[in-house]
Amino acid sequence: MDRAQKEKVVEELGQIFESSGVVVVSRYEGLTVAEMTDLRARASAAETSVRVAKNRLAKIALEGTPSESIAQYLEGMTVLTFSEDPVAAAKVVEDFAKDNKKFEILGGTMGGAALDRAGVEAVSKMPSREELIASIVGCIGAPASNIAGAIGAPASNIASILSTIEEKAEAA
Repeated sequence: MDRAQKEKVVEELGQIFESSGVVVVSRYEGLTVAEMTDLRARASAAETSVRVAKNRLAKIALEGTPSESIAQYLEGMTVLTFSEDPVAAAKVVEDFAKDNKKFEILGGTMGGAALDRAGVEAVSKMPSREELIASIVGCIGAPASNIAGAIGAPASNIASILSTIEEKAEAA
């Protein structure tokens, strides 16, 4: 890799560290190609990205950023998993680590705050952006359906009372 290519990689990594909601650093030593392909497929399904980069270049990209503290995890065979959604990447790596004992989560960063192994696990247990939106919509929609039911109920009660009165009048 020549100097220009290295500079391009450093720039790309810098953008990842700045724009991602969460970046998780993991060690993948001992994983097969099929297992790494599985990780990439899971990440893609969750709108998350996986990137293997030279640790030295990643450390250069981290210099001067709020995420600089994760440079300590960049030793050995590491992989970066990142997403705009602050929870998605953490969920993907946690699920993958359960199935692959050779995959070790080291730590990460979320919004510039450093995360250790326990922090990544805690983030993975948080609801995703889509789950939060669905619960907010549910909370907003529930009162509207209750109001519609309350407005519609008296009309149906009046209609049933009128129909009962008509039936009694016809019977008499």
